Amino acid sequence: MSILVNENSRVVVQGLTGKEGMFHARQMIDYGTGVVAGVTPGKGGQSVLGVPVFNSVEDAVKETGADTSVIFVPAAASADSACEASAAGIGLVVLITEHIPVLDMVRCKAMLKANGTKLIGPNCPGVISPGKCKIGIMPGYIHKQGSIGLISRSGTLTYEAVHQLTGVGLGQSTCIGIGGDPVPGLKFIDLLELFREDPETEAVCVIGEIGGDNEEKAAAYIRDTHYPKPVFGFIAGLTAPSGKRMGHAGAIISGSKGRGEDKIAAMQAAGMTVIKELGHFGETVAGTLRKK
Repeated sequence: MSILVNENSRVVVQGLTGKEGMFHARQMIDYGTGVVAGVTPGKGGQSVLGVPVFNSVEDAVKETGADTSVIFVPAAASADSACEASAAGIGLVVLITEHIPVLDMVRCKAMLKANGTKLIGPNCPGVISPGKCKIGIMPGYIHKQGSIGLISRSGTLTYEAVHQLTGVGLGQSTCIGIGGDPVPGLKFIDLLELFREDPETEAVCVIGEIGGDNEEKAAAYIRDTHYPKPVFGFIAGLTAPSGKRMGHAGAIISGSKGRGEDKIAAMQAAGMTVIKELGHFGETVAGTLRKK
């Protein structure tokens, strides 16, 4: 078991013929991901990396049965690309692109929700179920198949946390980078619910950062639903000054909202194990699970 993706996922790469799309598609194929189609308007009929290219997602779905899309399209057209995938019946859209205008994402997210399409991103590294499927830009070699679920707002911290988990012998069931933009697709609570029902996930790691209140809402969900699995939390950006955007568009403290100390307090109140230092991430998770 895993969540969102598995060895049977059939992936269409929107923007396959571009530099970024081609590079990361090759990595996904080498990992064993079922990349069945690419889409670039006007380039239908070509073949890239042995993958057929279509003019539209609708054509790709009809011809290949694709059910998942990953998007490597410039920011100005990315939201429209996600909407096209949703209209074609794609069930999961992984939107890698950053710098997408916020209003574009508000419109896009509303359409995908109406169609029942799940969205990961934007401005994210993607999703991976180690040993089964890699969609996005995550480096496959640092992952190990196992039972730890991981959700993160930060791509780089995802890699660091995974590297440490693998280093202490803890494999992962599924790792999801949800992105750091103000209007994300699936949030912590959505993914915690999926991990809750996954019998192969024994514990979950939540990597948050300053800005917004998604971490507080996730902590309240864990507390109020008596979440049945151990949950570990880490918050990045604790030293960031108020009003200063730090890296991600959504990582900004506005007044008293989005402060790291409030997020940590909420996690502790929910019974989560809060990891204070990133360098001790893996050993803290391993040590705590041994005690349980």
